[in-house]
Amino acid sequence: MLAGFYSKFGSAREVLQVEEIQIPQLTKGQVLVRLFNSGVNPSDYKMRLGSRPLTATFQVPGSDGSGIIEAVGEGVLKERIGQRVWLFNAAYHRQYGTSAQFTIVEDWMAQLLPENLSYAQGACLGIPVMTAYRCLFSDGPIQGKTIYIVGGAGVVAHYAIQLAKWGGAKVITSVSSEEKAVAARAAGADEIINYRQQNVVDQILQITNQVGVDRIIEVDFGTNIKNCHQILKAGGVSVMYAFVSQPDLPIPIMNLMIKNITLKFTLVYSISDQEREEVLLGISQWLNQTKPVFNIAQQFALTDIVLAHELVESGKKIGHVLLDIAH
Repeated sequence: MLAGFYSKFGSAREVLQVEEIQIPQLTKGQVLVRLFNSGVNPSDYKMRLGSRPLTATFQVPGSDGSGIIEAVGEGVLKERIGQRVWLFNAAYHRQYGTSAQFTIVEDWMAQLLPENLSYAQGACLGIPVMTAYRCLFSDGPIQGKTIYIVGGAGVVAHYAIQLAKWGGAKVITSVSSEEKAVAARAAGADEIINYRQQNVVDQILQITNQVGVDRIIEVDFGTNIKNCHQILKAGGVSVMYAFVSQPDLPIPIMNLMIKNITLKFTLVYSISDQEREEVLLGISQWLNQTKPVFNIAQQFALTDIVLAHELVESGKKIGHVLLDIAH
């Protein structure tokens, strides 16, 4: 099979190769998937740069993808063969990710792809949507709540806005340009703040009649931690799923404690089995009850995986970056 892979850490141009390698062998409880699309996420380039150690002689990157189940291992229902599926976690502590013509994953990592969604859309459903759902609903229903989603044009935020509206919440988001405001508006945001032109704290307090929000979905914990006690209601929650740089502590502990504010950290790769089942069930319900908006910035051939990684790493895109896997 044709696959993109690296054998050492470094820049995309230095270490990524695209060559023929052996199709991985199925073992008990696994499925072999013929891939049609692969999602390229920030975690993929961070792994390539060395965020996690190599566990084999080479690594095929890509946690998310979509395709058709070609074969199943012992203990997996034969009826699964031929199913359209979307994948997640394919490269988390595993050698064969989705940047290839085939991959093997555990049975539970291959979720049914609704017939009304394309394979390209299916490749968008993994880590970004799961992260958005977990951030929003880990403490229960959000009906009637007001939620501030930081960076509303980001991939995770794009789905967090949609899921929050589906859950019955009012959504405030922040962006840095009119182009990004258009993307956030298309996702369904109620209020949009341009943080380069407006004071975010003042605007949120004005929008909420000085009450504040129930929850913050945070993409840059280190930069924004100093303001969250001003934005959140008493008893509010700030959920962090990413940071741009290591936070410059100390945290304003007294200000947070006075308002009984909770700080939460989310990484969907390592949530419990029960938590993962709740997330997957919720996403399935969302897909069945709504018509999601997918924002795909650019699609590359597998042979252009270097360009795909470089675009994601640059941050100069709005929406998903995908690989189209040719057969």
